[in-house]
Amino acid sequence: MKERVIVVTGGNRGIGQEICRQLARMDMIVVLTSRIEKDGLQAVSDLNKHELSVRYHPLDVTNPSQVLALSNFLSKEFGGCDGLVNNAGIFLDSQGGNFFNTDLATVRQTMETNVYAPYLLCQALVPLMKKNNYGRIVNISSGLGQLHNMGGGYPAYRMSKTAINAMTRVLAAELAGTNILVNSMCPGWVKTRMGGPGANRSVEEGADTAVWLATLPDGGPTGKIFSDRKETAW
Repeated sequence: MKERVIVVTGGNRGIGQEICRQLARMDMIVVLTSRIEKDGLQAVSDLNKHELSVRYHPLDVTNPSQVLALSNFLSKEFGGCDGLVNNAGIFLDSQGGNFFNTDLATVRQTMETNVYAPYLLCQALVPLMKKNNYGRIVNISSGLGQLHNMGGGYPAYRMSKTAINAMTRVLAAELAGTNILVNSMCPGWVKTRMGGPGANRSVEEGADTAVWLATLPDGGPTGKIFSDRKETAW
């Protein structure tokens, strides 16, 4: 069986880098992307030291021309793409803003990175997956975006993660029967630069479910949301 090629956005640190590490250990060809090239190259260098097959490609997920360049690279270099982990994201209202003091510019910027960018990436890379009738798409979500226990605070981030969950459902339905599986996952509160030192989960724990979803067997679940490999409520 040919080596699977999978793209991880925001792979230069935190959960994204750990997802790259775990996937590469499974003998997959991992394309690590990051907005800041020097950070991405350093992350790839660190992983390559452990004889892991990780390639770098620059990607500002909000830049359509860079998304197109990534698609062209995958097509030329590997003849397609087998997976996409939409990990890159921002949390601009992480200091606890509420609905009334979070300005619209913050909401727009958050949606641009956390929702519109994954949307564009899926539009660009799914055709490459269809060529081989195989694909796994993982959207990194958050418990803060789950409607069943939605609360106040962090409005920009919450709404962006609710929207990415909706995108998961729509895309999964439209790809039914193609062997391209699309799921969301919640990593939990992880010790990263975004999560902070007070978080209660390691990056290894935070990455595990994403890696599991990125390597699901044919006939696996699609259009669902998971936490610790268990389906949870939207």
